[in-house]
Amino acid sequence: MNVFTNIVLAPYLDTWVLAAIAAVSAALLAYGVYQRAPGTGWRAFAIAVVLVGLADPTFVREERDQLSDVVAIVIDESPSQAIGERRQQSEQALAAITAKLAKLRDLDVRVVRAGKFDPTTATGRDGPGTRLFGALADAVSDIPRDRIAGTIVITDGQVHDIPSEGSWLFGGPLHVLLSGNAGEQDRRLVVEQVPTYGIVGRKLELRVRVEDDSVPAGSQATARVLLRKDGGDTIPYAVRIGTSRVIPFELDHGGQTILEIEVDAGTKELTVENNRAIASINGVRDRLRVLLVSGEPHPGERTWRNLLKADPSVDLVHFTILRPPEKQDGTPVRELSLIAFPVRELFELKLKEFDLVIFDRYHRRGIIPLAYYSNIVDYVRGGGALLEAAGPQFASQLSLFRTPVAQILPSEPTGTVFEQGFKPLLTPVGRRHPVSTSLPGGEADVPEWGRWFRMLEVSSERGNTILNGIQGKPLLILDRVGKGRVAQLLSDHAWLWTRGYEGGGPQAELLRRLAHWLMKEPDLEEERLKATTTGGRIEIERRSLTPDRREVTITKPSGATETVTLPDAKDGVAQAAVSADELGLYRLDDGSKTAVVAVGSVNAIELSDVRSTERYLAPLAKATGGAINRIASRALPDVRRVRPGQDAAGRGWIGLVRSGSYVVTGVSQLPLMPPYLALALILGPLALGWRREGR
Repeated sequence: MNVFTNIVLAPYLDTWVLAAIAAVSAALLAYGVYQRAPGTGWRAFAIAVVLVGLADPTFVREERDQLSDVVAIVIDESPSQAIGERRQQSEQALAAITAKLAKLRDLDVRVVRAGKFDPTTATGRDGPGTRLFGALADAVSDIPRDRIAGTIVITDGQVHDIPSEGSWLFGGPLHVLLSGNAGEQDRRLVVEQVPTYGIVGRKLELRVRVEDDSVPAGSQATARVLLRKDGGDTIPYAVRIGTSRVIPFELDHGGQTILEIEVDAGTKELTVENNRAIASINGVRDRLRVLLVSGEPHPGERTWRNLLKADPSVDLVHFTILRPPEKQDGTPVRELSLIAFPVRELFELKLKEFDLVIFDRYHRRGIIPLAYYSNIVDYVRGGGALLEAAGPQFASQLSLFRTPVAQILPSEPTGTVFEQGFKPLLTPVGRRHPVSTSLPGGEADVPEWGRWFRMLEVSSERGNTILNGIQGKPLLILDRVGKGRVAQLLSDHAWLWTRGYEGGGPQAELLRRLAHWLMKEPDLEEERLKATTTGGRIEIERRSLTPDRREVTITKPSGATETVTLPDAKDGVAQAAVSADELGLYRLDDGSKTAVVAVGSVNAIELSDVRSTERYLAPLAKATGGAINRIASRALPDVRRVRPGQDAAGRGWIGLVRSGSYVVTGVSQLPLMPPYLALALILGPLALGWRREGR
């Protein structure tokens, strides 16, 4: 406890009133002196006593308890601190500086550990980076600014929430103890520009730059950059170091496409984590073009048309064969309002512009030459899609199976047409296939949907049968041919569900899924491995038509591996979740499919530059009077206490400001001009003054 004494004034009147009284009194006394009036001195004494009494001087004795100052030590635990010996250096520096501070009196030390990777907050394109000063503000929020003696930050200098010089809210200087080594060199891949979405089939551009500190400026040296799309084959590009390079690419499908970009390791590397990046691009189709050819008018024709026209993203071209060439009824040509079927334009010139071709109850009518059927085969094998909704003619001599299209059709008609009621049933594969799984009303063994009344018998089917009909025979078959896909619906009575016959059925949903599967919608892939990050966890989803408990191997950014066994599920979707404890790119492999997912940001700012540097913190340290000292190059500086306004850093030492803050525990007061004394000192001199005047 300290004792502090002082004399304080508590005037009864405002200061300006006292000043006015003093001025008037001084004028009168000056006039008395000028006139040599007797007793002027005594009157001056009395007036002075009056002024002192009105000012009420008091002797104050305070008992004070000195408050300790606070110094905050912020230690950086971000991922970049794991490089080399930085973390070890930082911990040793923390122990040493804490020991030095323990020898100083009236000083509280608060250690703040910040910047540790938190997968629950590491989101966004740039990610949060290393954030130290936000944690510092939380740690000293209960301390008045004038009690903060200073801040010591132990970091590699890569900090991403540095306040500006004018917004420094903490008292005292900022001192930095820098981990790592001076002049570190590293190679880095910088993704300068990447689109967030693109149109399928259109050319897109990715701009990258390779920075390498070991390569002299102006060098013609190049580095090999590898581009991988959706875990497929890599495409190499030569990129001149230090120069931007535009890399073209295309999206093959709608939905999410994952691009992996990687540069070969340099001669000097701090970490290879910043040698690769990942970009997620959403692919959209520019008006899906569908060609629907109906062989003849029938009740189900409008169902197909309404389904496709209801989707604003579909550009439908629909032709119905109303008048075959062999029809001769004597009608003059000039009276016909029908247009000629543009066979050559559709099946030779513009066939590849369509995303899907549908033959609805179509059969050979002498309209499409055999050579054009071969074009359809080439179109599908090259990546196109074909759907045949077969009618009774498929079992006749006019069947499409009697054309070159038979090479890609998954089944062969036997010639038998069933004309009886039946309910389409999901096959075991159909209960797992994304086109048919979880269809409304199909969960029970006997589906809760209406009957159909016609079906064609086929044999020697290929692909996957997802719906069965009469006697368990195939009703809906899906197959892959080359790069394309084919679907075959062996009934023309799906329209009964649309009309609500016997309660109807999920005809619109089934046909919608079927069309999008044919057009390679990623979410409808029957064999797929997918990974997403949510709340610091990696959620794994594997879809398969084969029931098994397959293991998925997860390769972490550090190279460590982890194996997860996914349980089987009746709907073909097996799921699991694991914690994400590292920042970077995770790779998943189940033996047949691969997937990648980025934990943190797509191009993490934390790893964009991992060199130890003082350039970011140096301006703030200088502005607050602090200093930067590198841990590895010299011994830790001594710590001194300094008064406010003095230098807070010097050669081999750093200073912490002594605030002198205290709390008053007791106060005693003694008036220096009590009323009775003031009265005596006023009346006595006035009486003496009047006496002098009376002589």
